[in-house]
Amino acid sequence: MNTVFTIYINERPLYIARSAMEALANYHQGNVFDVPSQQDIEAVIARLEKGDLPGAVLTSPNPQSLLDQVKKLYTEFLAAGGLVLKEPGGEILLMFRRGKWDLPKGKLDDGEDLPTCALREVQEETGLQNVRIDSPLMETYHYYPLEGKKILKHTYWYKMKFTGNELTIPQIEEDILDIQWVKPENITKYIPYTYLNIAAVLEQGLGL
Repeated sequence: MNTVFTIYINERPLYIARSAMEALANYHQGNVFDVPSQQDIEAVIARLEKGDLPGAVLTSPNPQSLLDQVKKLYTEFLAAGGLVLKEPGGEILLMFRRGKWDLPKGKLDDGEDLPTCALREVQEETGLQNVRIDSPLMETYHYYPLEGKKILKHTYWYKMKFTGNELTIPQIEEDILDIQWVKPENITKYIPYTYLNIAAVLEQGLGL
């Protein structure tokens, strides 16, 4: 069971863990708040949203319960996406959207399961059809404001394989301007120009 959760709030990480040592061993981040009250949680999140903290750690003997407390402050959207590797060669698919390098992902439709959503979003945003799921990868959380609401997007990521000679077709209506296949040895050059949650997926999926 996962005992360290990370929520990205305006590109600032909020770590939720059993102990500061557990979180800091992975992330080397300060500003630790042990067993915070609901008031403490709200205050820390407000500071992250305003940019007053570079990051924070909340600790609890039950990290899942603490995560659930944080979720109550947001409207949660479920989404799914894919880290797509090309066979043969292992090149990684990256998309340029809204000034950042990104991965294909999108909101779960009513009645849809997560793997189906992940494949659909990859196909819609890239134009590729010969894509299959290899394995579940990880989950990410990130906050963004939408029409006066505070949204927490909870994304389930899958490692995927692409075979074939199809050309990519960027989904312009989703603000995707470019799609590139990046060689594994070059992927670290792109990480500074992506979002923290996307960087985490790349690092986990590629063993960086």
